[in-house]
Amino acid sequence: MIIFGTMKMKIFEDFRIKFEQADWSRNPEFGLLDTILEVHPELLKIVEPDIRKGEKPGSFGRKDMPSVEQIVRSAIYKELKGLDYRELEYHQVDSRICEQFVKIAPLRPFSFQVYQKYISKISAESLDELLVSLNRIAISEGLEDLQSFRQDSTVIETNIHYPANNALVWDCIKESHRLLTHLQEEIETLTIRDYTKSGKKTCYLINNTKSGDKRVNLFKKQLVTFTKSINQVSNVVKKKRNYKETAKSFLLKGDLKRLLVLMQQVYSMTLRREVKGEKVANDEKIFSIYELHTGIIVKGSREVQFGHKVNLSTGRSNLILSCEVLDGNPADSSLYKRTLDKVTGSYGITPRDSVTDGGYASTENLNYAQSSGVANVVFNKIVGSLRNRVSSKNMETRLKKWRSGMEAVISNYKRKFEMFRCTWKGKSHFKQKVLWSAIAYNIRVMTATLIVAFQ
Repeated sequence: MIIFGTMKMKIFEDFRIKFEQADWSRNPEFGLLDTILEVHPELLKIVEPDIRKGEKPGSFGRKDMPSVEQIVRSAIYKELKGLDYRELEYHQVDSRICEQFVKIAPLRPFSFQVYQKYISKISAESLDELLVSLNRIAISEGLEDLQSFRQDSTVIETNIHYPANNALVWDCIKESHRLLTHLQEEIETLTIRDYTKSGKKTCYLINNTKSGDKRVNLFKKQLVTFTKSINQVSNVVKKKRNYKETAKSFLLKGDLKRLLVLMQQVYSMTLRREVKGEKVANDEKIFSIYELHTGIIVKGSREVQFGHKVNLSTGRSNLILSCEVLDGNPADSSLYKRTLDKVTGSYGITPRDSVTDGGYASTENLNYAQSSGVANVVFNKIVGSLRNRVSSKNMETRLKKWRSGMEAVISNYKRKFEMFRCTWKGKSHFKQKVLWSAIAYNIRVMTATLIVAFQ
């Protein structure tokens, strides 16, 4: 890897001294981040408002909340090591480098619930700002010059099963019974009927039936059971009953009310598609009753995926300069302008070169890039009368070859941090996980660049 520029690097010198110590030399990423946080404590101010939000500082008792610095350090440690929260709790007492890096008192480790509570409070917007701030430090240290810029999109799946209509109907029946059972524990006078036995049996038969007519008849039978389940939930939610309301029963009724809307939508789309044979538009579908933010992503002739499209951009250092989680399945060509604007606005530098694959190609994007000050604009594949605008044919060839390295960046990012499928629940947490992994990836890239420089 190449270090750009010749300025004296404060972090470089501090990191080299720390790297020569035995503990840090085996964990250079932690050594680098420890150095950065010592030299740039203002980074912690970015996430502090999120972490402190809703907290009421007490004057008495033991202070069991981790510091903002401990929370940030533990989150990065967790991502770089590929741990879940329970494993992070174990590492506090099992790993000396974890204790030293996160700055934990040996006799006062924190529980995994504490870490989950505070790390999950850091918003995606704050993480995006933290990512940009770390990259600005890398630019100031000469690790990136932002003269060349490339972008590409990938798909990260949500943690759902394949959203067949049969499976969605069964999910609704099963989930409604689960919530009603919990509600019955709170309200002794409530009586419910169990439709899961017949629903599960019919679901199994549908999965193993290929014949069209038989399959339609089985769906009709399943929808009858589903209607009974919907009516039962509707009666519980809408009818007024004389019983003492508890906090838990109030929350359960709220969950049932939200589920009722989804059940009605799943019923409608299943009836139209499986019984009437109609085509249902994607914007009228839901793909999971648990992860409602899931979208359907179709990229060319590739297999359909369910999750979110993520647009990434890098410079010559391979650092991720921008990372945007998108809703729906927008065309790549519609992402070019806003990503270029975000990069130039965030770092105050207009790239000299811009290169993308053919999906971003359009005359409008080409003209916009040149009007923004980009000298060489290259799309890997172009059709029709569109032509790349470059200073020389040699420059065009070099940029096309360099663009292919974006595939390696995406592969490295997804493989190392297991981002083929995001297991964090909810849309906001999905975005947080994507950005935490991007930050951890950048720390690895910065570390590798510095190690090569002084070895």
